Amino acid sequence: MKHSRMKWITIVATLGSLMMLATAGCHHAPPPPPAAAPPPQPTASLTANPNSIQRGQSTTLTWQTTNATDVTLEGIGAVRASGSQQVTPTDSTTYRLTAKGAGGTQEATARVTVTQPQAPPPMASAPSDEELFNQNVKDAFFDYDKSDIRPDAQQALLADAAFLQQHPNMRFTIEGHCDERGSTEYNLGLGDRRATAAKDFLVQQGVSADRIRTISYGKEKPFCNGHDEQCWQQNRRGHLVFQR
Repeated sequence: MKHSRMKWITIVATLGSLMMLATAGCHHAPPPPPAAAPPPQPTASLTANPNSIQRGQSTTLTWQTTNATDVTLEGIGAVRASGSQQVTPTDSTTYRLTAKGAGGTQEATARVTVTQPQAPPPMASAPSDEELFNQNVKDAFFDYDKSDIRPDAQQALLADAAFLQQHPNMRFTIEGHCDERGSTEYNLGLGDRRATAAKDFLVQQGVSADRIRTISYGKEKPFCNGHDEQCWQQNRRGHLVFQR
């Protein structure tokens, strides 16, 4: 009887151990902790305003970064995470911004084009008194064998007088010229009368006589060498010449 009881106790203990082992086998191992998120990658932007300048002018660099612990601007050095700075490059330059952080490195660039300033156009030099004289003063022409101031010569000399009064420092010579007909001596006298007539007319218009010199070349210095009326008319004149 005692032996049977011990046997049952042994069986019960064995069954209990088996049940505990079965229960232990039903539990799963706890899941591993989630992996840590990677650090965010830096961002960077860089602009230049204006991006085209003339040499000697300035431009403003403006930048922004995020997630960066080390920000440098090439040619300038370490800078704040965001900001702006004025620069004056002497030549065309590409500026480079580098942003470094736990998540990596990011770069941004901005190009500034530097041009040479255009040279101002050369200033036109003012015309000399002689150039002004030659541009504005006209000769007086005469009829054949005459020294009278004819209407067209009056108009020319009136315009001459108006110009000469505006330029009181100009001095000039009136040359008397003739066509080829007649003797040398006669034409020298006729040329003198023509030069004097032109001078007297200008003096009457208010031009000071001490500014005017007269000389006669007769037929010795023709303006036209033809032997017809068209050429002869060109040679019968009072020719006004600027005195240097």
